[in-house]
Amino acid sequence: MSIAFLLTTLVVVATPGTGVVYTLSTALSAGRRAGLLAAVGCTISLVPHLAAAVTGLAAVLRAGTPAFRVVTWLGVAYLLWMAWSALRDRGPLPFDEGHPPRPPARVIRDGVLVNLLNPKVTVFFVAFLPQFVPPDAPAATSRMLLHGGVFMLITLGAFAGLGVLAGTLRRRVLARPRLIALLRRGFAGSFLALGLGLALTAR
Repeated sequence: MSIAFLLTTLVVVATPGTGVVYTLSTALSAGRRAGLLAAVGCTISLVPHLAAAVTGLAAVLRAGTPAFRVVTWLGVAYLLWMAWSALRDRGPLPFDEGHPPRPPARVIRDGVLVNLLNPKVTVFFVAFLPQFVPPDAPAATSRMLLHGGVFMLITLGAFAGLGVLAGTLRRRVLARPRLIALLRRGFAGSFLALGLGLALTAR
């Protein structure tokens, strides 16, 4: 496990994406516990992506097969729905204290779906892991799984930290209606931008 791999992983994980946006929005809307659950869901979603990358499925998907396009457009639709929900003050951004809390299973499920319906994550693993574990290296599969597991642990730690921080600041955010409206629009815009970016992949 090289230092270069760990540093690269930290940079990649810290780069804003669907998982970061979902974890922050969930923590701000429902508190630290929900933020931690969101982090768990986003991390779990990496398992099938890693499995697909290790087994070579990502190369097939990236070749432009119908399966890649179907998954991509499902992801686009889900991100656009998240953006619409944010603007409508529903779903992942219920800042109103009067809203009943979402069940933990639903928070985790939404976190899984946010990343699971993004085939770019699988493609990223295909481009990322071979730089540190050549496919023809001894025990390449085991080493790729090990590196992927470390990537997931770092993702979980980073997302959990963001969730706790955002959940801690939640009370201050709730006390400022204008800030709530600004954050809601910001998250909606982020989901919209991510969805449009993913749509370009399917073209």
